[in-house]
Amino acid sequence: MNKKLFQFLLYFSLVAVAFVSCDDGMDDVETPVTGNEYLVDADLQFSIPKTIIDFTIAAASLEYPELSEFGDLVNSGVDVYKITYKTTFDGNPVLASGVVAIPDVVDGTYPVLSYQNGTNTEHSKAPSVDSENQLFKILEMMGSTGFIISLPDYLGFGEADDMFHPYLHRESTVQTVTDMLEAVREFIDDEDGISLSNDLYLAGYSQGGWATMQVQQAIEADPGFEYNLRASACSAGPYNLVTLNEYVVGLDDYPQPYFLAYIFNSYLNLGLETPINTVFQEPYADKIEPMFDGQTSGADLNAELTTTIADLFTPEYLAGWNTEAAYLPVLDMLDDNSVPAFLPTVPTTLFYGTADTYVPPIVSEEKYDEFIAAGASSDLVQKVPLEGLDHTGGILPAGVASILWFLQMENGAM
Repeated sequence: MNKKLFQFLLYFSLVAVAFVSCDDGMDDVETPVTGNEYLVDADLQFSIPKTIIDFTIAAASLEYPELSEFGDLVNSGVDVYKITYKTTFDGNPVLASGVVAIPDVVDGTYPVLSYQNGTNTEHSKAPSVDSENQLFKILEMMGSTGFIISLPDYLGFGEADDMFHPYLHRESTVQTVTDMLEAVREFIDDEDGISLSNDLYLAGYSQGGWATMQVQQAIEADPGFEYNLRASACSAGPYNLVTLNEYVVGLDDYPQPYFLAYIFNSYLNLGLETPINTVFQEPYADKIEPMFDGQTSGADLNAELTTTIADLFTPEYLAGWNTEAAYLPVLDMLDDNSVPAFLPTVPTTLFYGTADTYVPPIVSEEKYDEFIAAGASSDLVQKVPLEGLDHTGGILPAGVASILWFLQMENGAM
């Protein structure tokens, strides 16, 4: 963890102590829900008063001056709900969940900001479960600037934690996020004095950056989608999984081997028939399927694997992953779950750290070049390299820049 992030979390922890004393007795206040197609229930988890939001931004701005720009934009406190909603997976009904944060004002009309979170392996770290997560708290607080905030849990977490997480699976990710947006609409329709402007902003980082672009492409391809997509901020996402795989197999060492195991485990659960021991070497091949139990952190998963690529993958896979017939199903799965080629029609920004060794800059740069080659203007689609930042270091700067950009659009500055 870098020094600045640690100091920021310290500031936030101090604020959280004060915050807890402000919301005693408010947990699990249920909003009655009837007659909806998607929304099943909504429970008030906690409220964050405007005074706490003001103090948090002021304290954090000492280390992150860019956060000071939010100071004059905070208009209210926020109420934070867990919602449960209906979606589908593989044609079957599933209950999913997520967090919705709304301004605690009497009335108003607001756009929705849907934020898709990054890679997680622990049930306890899902947005609707981890109420003390600093990133989620900051995002929830942004409801005070005039947004309805939507934070999906994804399948495999929250209400759906009895199933595996379909990691980097295009179809189920798009379905889960867009069905939550429909549930948010029904939730707001049930609330007195607050309504939707129908405008939608999308943002996310890492897996969430990939998910954001997948959802953007699906929405832009669907003329019947009810929201008006205004802009999309995609950050450090593995948009092209074939490119990422090519990058990884060309390395001597890769610092996040559990990412690779997570992908393969997900695709095995989705029907991939390629034997795991033809891709991963022992002793790692036998470990992978039971590793993802929802209780084990990414750091602990990494400790069970190896960062040495020649030891992690079989020689046959390294030599023939993109040429040999035995690995064609793997290549097809990676290709099918990469972001399809499309021409964005709404403002789109790609943020990425120039020192990112988890999802290298080439993935974002390749996607940007693809958009421009397809006919997108450099005014509509932009890339923003975060100089000197690695994958972890880019999370907060990308999130802050995304929200400030959205606020500029909402306030007519762009």
